[in-house]
This record gives sequence, structure tokens and C-alpha cells, in this order.
Amino acid sequence: MVSDFLILIGISFVTTLIITPSVINYLKNIKLQVLDVHKIGEPSVPRSGGIAILPGIIGSLLALVFINVFVRQLNSDIIYLLAAIITLTLITFIGFFDDLRIRMDSRGEGGLKQWQKPLLSFPAAIPLMAVVAGTTILALPFIGKVNFGIFYPLILVPIGVVGAANMVNMLEGLNGLGTGMGIVYTGSLGLFAYYHNAYIAAAIAFAVFGSLIAFWHFHKTPAKILAGDSLTYLLGATIATIAILGNIEKAALIISIPFFIELALKMRGGLRHTTIGKINSSGKLESKYDKIYSLPHIWMRTGKYTETQIVNYLILLQLFFAVLIWFV
Repeated sequence: MVSDFLILIGISFVTTLIITPSVINYLKNIKLQVLDVHKIGEPSVPRSGGIAILPGIIGSLLALVFINVFVRQLNSDIIYLLAAIITLTLITFIGFFDDLRIRMDSRGEGGLKQWQKPLLSFPAAIPLMAVVAGTTILALPFIGKVNFGIFYPLILVPIGVVGAANMVNMLEGLNGLGTGMGIVYTGSLGLFAYYHNAYIAAAIAFAVFGSLIAFWHFHKTPAKILAGDSLTYLLGATIATIAILGNIEKAALIISIPFFIELALKMRGGLRHTTIGKINSSGKLESKYDKIYSLPHIWMRTGKYTETQIVNYLILLQLFFAVLIWFV
């Protein structure tokens, strides 16, 4: 089984590493670019990294389907794996549609309205709903185990997919941020799912993990391609899919705490303030606001940290909660 996961990581890594330069050129050709406002001179950078990540994920997971069906002749759980592939594909293209609505050479203005995003991301949950993914019995704090029955696939699954996709979407805007945090939580959830014998969930986590490692080379400062909604939606749906198929909702909630904090900070400002800051003459980032409306603002408000430093601090924060799932 370990060899399966190594194959998954290898295929997704190599595929993404090879295809990303072509995706960058494609995005430039269709003029899907925005200004990187955290750089002096505000260079124009292609946006929509999800379409570079997705082929690696699909390729590796389909390879796993082939191995299980035609080599081992095991197909009992394949339906869940195929449902996950469809969910991640749909959510990526929904995010790509949002990216297409961003004005060229803008600072990220435009796109779907906040109330439109949950509605348009709902169809991505339908494949998991259709196969009744996950278990209907959940252990709730202070209450204990509760059997949600038919309400689990019909209500909790779409809430999980839509909520997670839009939640991760809120914490982005710095070079390497989404990718760096994603490497941490997909790797940790993959190991956690494997430890709890959740084979399909672990496979999905490691497929995304491998692609993210390859994409990091292009997304870190100075980014050659930005995440865009296609990647943030994909990463959020990945967390939800792993949690649902692996029955590790508690671990997924713990590992998502940075995003819950981000949501609380954004709601503090009525969802009107962005993560984006501004660069000063010394190359450090400053916040555009007097108060903290996003996690990066904690460091931006001092004007003493570079983009890379802020991203590294947030990755370390994510690492803390990724380790915490093993002790709570």
C-alpha cells in the first residue's frame, strides 16, 4: 500500500512539473493575468494555478484505479474514488470560471460576488452526495455519537464541500501561501488517513500533495503563476473530500482552524476587506487597514516583514495544527 502512495506522489509531481510551464504560457496567451501588487513595479502574472494542479491529481488517481481494477481486480471502493475525481474536477473549473471574470492587469477586482460563490460551487458536491460517501454517524463534542442518516449525504456533505472551498478561498493573496499551507495539511491528512486505514482518503491527499510540491516551484516568491480561485477552491474541496471519505471530520476541522480564524477576521470587517497589502520602499509589506482583518495583517501592520517571511510564518501556523490532529 505504501508503494501505491509513492506512485501517486510521483505521478502527480512529475505531471504537474511538466505541464505547469505550458499552463503559464496558455494563461498569458488568453491574457488571464493580474498585477502582483506585493512586488515593486507590480508585474503582471498569470492567474489560475488550479488548472496546472488538476491534471497531476487526475492522472495519479486514474493510475490507481487502473492498478486496483486491472492488476489487483479490486473495485469495491472505486466508485468513491471516481466520485472524488469528478468533485475535484468540477470545483476546479468553477474556480476557473471565476478567474476568467477577473479583469486583465487588475489587482484582483471583479469575479463572482460573495453570495454567488457558494451557489456555483454546490454542483461539485453532487458526486459525493450521489454515492452516499462517508459514514452517517458522527462524534460531536459534548453530545457524543449522532446518526444523521439521510441528512448526512443530502445536507452535511454539500455544506462541507461548499464551505471548505469558500473558506480556503479567503486566505490567499501572497506568493506561495496557498501552496505552502496546502502541502502541510494534505501531507498530514494523508498520513492521518493512512494510519486510520482510510485508503481512498489517503490516496486523494497524497495525489494533491505531490502536485503541490511540484507547483511550489512556480508559485513561491517571485511567483511565475498565482493560485487563483481554481486552486483555492480545489484545495478546500480536497480537505472536505478527505474528511468525508476517510471519516476523519474531526481532524479536518482541527487542521482548518487557521481558515476559521481568517473567516472570523474577515467577518469582523463585514467581508469587505482583502488580504492584500502594499509594498513599501524597503520591500516589506504593509497593511492598508488600521485593524487586523486577515491573518497576514498581523505581520503586515508592522511593516517589518517581507512577503516570504509572512508566508513562512503562516505555514508554520498551519504546521502547528497539522501536528495537533495527532494529539487531540
